[in-house]
Amino acid sequence: MREQYDTIIIGAGIIGANIGFELSKAGYTTLNIDKLPAAGYGSTSNSCAIIRTHYSTWAGVAMAYEGLFYWEDWPDYLEAEDELGLAEFHKCGGVYLGNDSRYTDKVLPLFDEIGVPYEIWDAKIIEEHIPGISLGRHAPPKRADDDDFFASPTETLPSAVYSPAAGYISDPQLATHNLQRAAEAKGGEFLFNTEVADVRTADNRVLGVTLADGTEIDAPIVVNVAGPHSFVINEMAGVADSMEIKTRALRHEVHHLPSPDGLDFEDNGFLVGDDDLGTYFRPEVGNNILIGSQDPDCDPQEWVEDPDDYNRNVTRDQWHTQAYRLATRLPELGIPNQMKGIVDLYDVSDDWIPIYDKTDLGGFYLAIGTSGNQFKNAAVAAVCMAELIGKVEAGHDHDTDPVVVTGRYTGLQLDLRAFSRNREINRDSSFSVLG
Repeated sequence: MREQYDTIIIGAGIIGANIGFELSKAGYTTLNIDKLPAAGYGSTSNSCAIIRTHYSTWAGVAMAYEGLFYWEDWPDYLEAEDELGLAEFHKCGGVYLGNDSRYTDKVLPLFDEIGVPYEIWDAKIIEEHIPGISLGRHAPPKRADDDDFFASPTETLPSAVYSPAAGYISDPQLATHNLQRAAEAKGGEFLFNTEVADVRTADNRVLGVTLADGTEIDAPIVVNVAGPHSFVINEMAGVADSMEIKTRALRHEVHHLPSPDGLDFEDNGFLVGDDDLGTYFRPEVGNNILIGSQDPDCDPQEWVEDPDDYNRNVTRDQWHTQAYRLATRLPELGIPNQMKGIVDLYDVSDDWIPIYDKTDLGGFYLAIGTSGNQFKNAAVAAVCMAELIGKVEAGHDHDTDPVVVTGRYTGLQLDLRAFSRNREINRDSSFSVLG
């Protein structure tokens, strides 16, 4: 390990490792520092790793569609081998139920403009592709202890949006390890089990970091990609008060249930976004189903002040609600007695849209507010950050003339003002994990 680098990246989750890769490719000497034992060991390892393109904003759809092609091109993009193998992209397609106006008024016009493929499936087609599905309309979403939860629906969902541009990554931690190896092949370095205790500055310029053991490592560029700890790092650097958009850590659960008998959901299932019940679910290994909440108003939100101290156990109330929501849509689902799931933290901005930006502190950059819906965008976000850093360090004034990045695969113009730390809250956002 050197005492000085061109760039220090705080965090080695999926986006941090990807930024290390892109900056190493661009010729920077890079060091990713993470307090955990391995790349992708934190919230990335518990990501649902969903790849989808439906967002509520043009920038969200455009970035996700561009990002899709990196996953399709994963081995060639990495330009490196990994002794553990490569993560696999299961492109199973996505079926999106309920809240018709959200899709017709917001999402589908964006799909049309950007070129995302989709079809409208009527009830018959949905039932052909997902045998045993119940298409009762239950909105608004409710919890299982609500008196109306088990009321029989009086209407059915007439249609759904299907897009082939969707799926999931088989192993999110392996994908991050792939990026570590790709970065290392370009000269990047990683330091694990190491906590950053301070971000050192002078004359409104970052100098580097001080580790918990007192070691000082110098770098003229530091990138905060600390996930749920991002607000802690911003406070260390003294930039939190100068940002209009803030981030906080949100505790979140996802759960695993066995597929109904006779339904081979692992091999033949879809990513399903169920706005009607406030859930999403996708195939999981072992012919299981992974289900998460879309954060409807009825689901409590638990904001965490200390990202190192929170309840890491699945709670019975949330598991019970999610299991019965899934059983409402798949009535043959068996509800096991044993709760299975994972708990981790989202890194959430005020409008649930990430921050990919510089700061008022020279050399200090942000790729934060990403948890919950940006795993899919790791590569394109890293490309954007590398181009942003290169231009700003060369003297470009990003605050007055925002950097625009041309998508490598789609040619879309990604205007990074949409991800500014000083943007106005984007009222087009879903203000949920949907983005």
